[in-house]
Formats: sequence, structure tokens, C-alpha cells
Amino acid sequence: MTSKATFGAGCFWGVEARFRQVPGVVDARVGYMGGHVEQPSYEQVCTGRTGHVEVVQVEFDPAEVGYQRLLRAFFSMHDPTQVDRQGPDTGTQYRSVIFFHDDQQRELAEQIRAEMDASGRFPGPIATRIEPADAFWEAEEYHQQYLARRGGSCAL
Repeated sequence: MTSKATFGAGCFWGVEARFRQVPGVVDARVGYMGGHVEQPSYEQVCTGRTGHVEVVQVEFDPAEVGYQRLLRAFFSMHDPTQVDRQGPDTGTQYRSVIFFHDDQQRELAEQIRAEMDASGRFPGPIATRIEPADAFWEAEEYHQQYLARRGGSCAL
């Protein structure tokens, strides 16, 4: 039996590619979550007016990889101190966010976020938000495994 985890950490292409490298991850799909428009398009989300975040929904086997490991991977693949941006990408659609699917995920996300904040590893306070998961709108097919299809890669 698999479980789901959903993360927003900037442009979803690289985040998806990096999660696919984590042993125990069965699948990763890019999409949109957290907004107020049903079935948003990439173009709509890019305006920043739908409220959505570019996310990666990870399907994982909890017998092979724990949610805590996914959280730690998430914090290692972006700068969680930036608000509404990652690198050159700016806007609320690029915010750092963990969307939890149940109370256990919420508790673990809060615990690991606090651990990362206290670690001194980052140049400022962690800005990552923790929010309940809502509808996941899968991104257009041309966004799925974008870097893999284009010959790009991301190292963990």
C-alpha cells in the first residue's frame, strides 16, 4: 500500500526529478494545489492570481521510505527561507509549502520544520508553510517528467 505526500518548493520540474531519485518513491506527478480555481492551467497559475502553488505529489511506499525522509529531502532541495520565490522564480505560486494529508503528516512536518529551523543550516528563519492538502490538479502532460524528457537531471 502506498501513501501520498505533496510539496511546493519552487519550479516543479526539478523538485519532481529529485523526488524520483529517492528510494521508495513509486511515482511523482507535478500539478497545482492550494488555490481557488478549479482545473487551473499552467498559464493561469503563472499569473499568481489563482492562489495555487506549483507542487509535486509524491506516491511512496512507507515500508521503503518514511515521510520524515521525504521531508528532509524536501528541505535539502530548495531554500526554505525564501518567501514566495525560489531563485529567479517569484510569486506565490513558488512558495515553500508542505501540504499534509493527515494529522500524522502535519505533526511530522511541524517537527521537522522546527528541527531544520533550529539547525543553523539556513541563512534565516524557515518560511515554509504547512497547510492541509486540498484538490490536486495535475499539470499538463508536457510538464510531467519534463527534465527527464529533455535530458536534464538533478542530483540529490
